[in-house]
Amino acid sequence: MSIIEKAASRIDRQRNSAVATAVVPADSAVPTDVAVVETPNLVIDNVAAPIADTVVIEAAPAPEAAAAQLGAARANPRRVELDLAKMRDMGLVTAAGGRTSLLEEFRIIKRPLLKRAFAERASGDLPPNLIMVTSSLPGEGKTYCAINLAMSIAMELDHTVLLVDADVARPSVLRTLGLPAERGLMDILVDDKLDMSDVLLRTNVDTLTILPAGTGTPRATELLASSTMTSLVTEIANRYPDRVVIFDSPPLLLTSESRVLASHMGQIVMVVEAQTTTQHAVKEALHRLEGIKNVNLIYNKTRDIPGIEETYDYHYG
Repeated sequence: MSIIEKAASRIDRQRNSAVATAVVPADSAVPTDVAVVETPNLVIDNVAAPIADTVVIEAAPAPEAAAAQLGAARANPRRVELDLAKMRDMGLVTAAGGRTSLLEEFRIIKRPLLKRAFAERASGDLPPNLIMVTSSLPGEGKTYCAINLAMSIAMELDHTVLLVDADVARPSVLRTLGLPAERGLMDILVDDKLDMSDVLLRTNVDTLTILPAGTGTPRATELLASSTMTSLVTEIANRYPDRVVIFDSPPLLLTSESRVLASHMGQIVMVVEAQTTTQHAVKEALHRLEGIKNVNLIYNKTRDIPGIEETYDYHYG
């Protein structure tokens, strides 16, 4: 008598026996319906554990169930922890940093950007909740301003923010925040099987999510100019009605990527380093943005104004 026949003949008298469950691939030699086989023990984590004489072997989940599991995984982006105390010490805006002049400055900077981001737009206008932060040359503080602007908007009660590291040739958002490099924007544009939710990083600031730059590629300009990128930014802009998207862009005068990226944006913020960036560089950078609406300037690294305290509070009697 075979093993299966022996097990079948004993099924009635062992209904109360302990039963262990194992899953096997649907395309294996085991039938896809439930079968009962005899086995002396089951190995779990390399430890032999005595069990009853019967093991129920079930078929693998149906494709629909597998798809549902994948969808659930994609609905929960990976979570990363920002060191808010370290960010505060670096001079970055944080909600726990107290009321500082820097926090107030970015409150002033973000207000007109937010007003335009959610204003009614004319037909054919680019989504105004897509905001690109750039500069003429490297070192002017564009990444610093992009992070601070994103952190400031994340403090809003009615909005969420997605921070995209779009400086694909020299990404620095994750490095500045003390996070390791990850797959991101470039990987989505190269691999059509990769979903944006596969690479998003949710943070311990509940209203802030990060999209890394991803794997570098010499075809970055062409990818940013592609129809895939157009579809991606449209999805990013419209997926959540309360979302603002901040793109940290490459400098305008050194790369072609920044001009292509600007063609997708509803608003541009150009960072100008005080006492360093020449008037010629600023004019040339603005010339490259010719024809694009809503271009704003941030004058960065200005000298402190005498008599202004770095931290302050209002007190009421």
